Amino acid sequence: MKNMKVYEPQDKMIMLIQDNYSVLQALGSFGINLGFGDKTVAETCQMNGVDTYTFLAVVNFTINGFTYPDDDGLLSVPTLLHYLKASHRYYLDFQLPFIRRELEESIDDNDQLGRLIMKFYDEYAKEIQQHMKYEEKTLFPYVQSLIDGHPIPDYNVEMFSKHHEQTDKKLRELKLMIIKYLPGDAHLNNKLTATLYDIYNNEEWLRQHAEVEDHIFTPAIRHLERQLSQRGVAKKISTMVFKGGQDSGETLSDRERDVIVSLVQGMQNKEIADHLCISVNTVITHRRNIARKLQIHSPAGLTIYAIVNGLVDISSVKL
Repeated sequence: MKNMKVYEPQDKMIMLIQDNYSVLQALGSFGINLGFGDKTVAETCQMNGVDTYTFLAVVNFTINGFTYPDDDGLLSVPTLLHYLKASHRYYLDFQLPFIRRELEESIDDNDQLGRLIMKFYDEYAKEIQQHMKYEEKTLFPYVQSLIDGHPIPDYNVEMFSKHHEQTDKKLRELKLMIIKYLPGDAHLNNKLTATLYDIYNNEEWLRQHAEVEDHIFTPAIRHLERQLSQRGVAKKISTMVFKGGQDSGETLSDRERDVIVSLVQGMQNKEIADHLCISVNTVITHRRNIARKLQIHSPAGLTIYAIVNGLVDISSVKL
């Protein structure tokens, strides 16, 4: 039965563990060592260099599904990244091989069906390894680049969301095959029962791992992406204000400025052409040159440019 208490920084860490022993596994992934005595959650996290808010966000979510409203910006992405990397290492380097050894010891060497089940387990393990290695080679470096403030181009967290699927389907099938079809004597049956117990626990671990990625990690990355994007816009505007609006050193022609004013006023290409007595093709060429020189492609961006450079008065712009 789940403990529905929402744990807070001033709670004793030992009380949290006593109420929910499953948290022990998470401690290692966060880099929290045992031996914390009667320290509070906040004191224990501080002693181990872990962000307390992020630790409790993950713990409360995995224990009882509790999430803090609008907390994406408060989460520590470096802490989450460390947690997920360590969770992968635990599962790939320890848990998968451990269950395989248990299963191997629980099966009669002469049992053909048992050997098929071992093969099925190896296929499952390979699937998990491929999924986690995708994250380690693609997602995690991207997240680190966001933390460093220099995001890797041509990637975003939505690509991960589309790639991210539940990877525990084969584990459920393995569990059912063992229960339904794998006979054994009393001695092997006890080993199989213990192995099944671990498989059930790992099925729950995988579910929680995927949900932490979906409901905590991914939203935190989206927030970080938005932050960096906003900083980029702010930097561009600052450059336009203090350097006359030019990043590349190329100045706008008078006609290009006229085109910007017309665009800000909501005119379409044909209307601009008629208004300035030029052809539509010329308007398109001007717009292409404007985008190249300013590196601004959206009407909103051009509106900001026109306002901060005095081409239009803000009172005349429909916001």
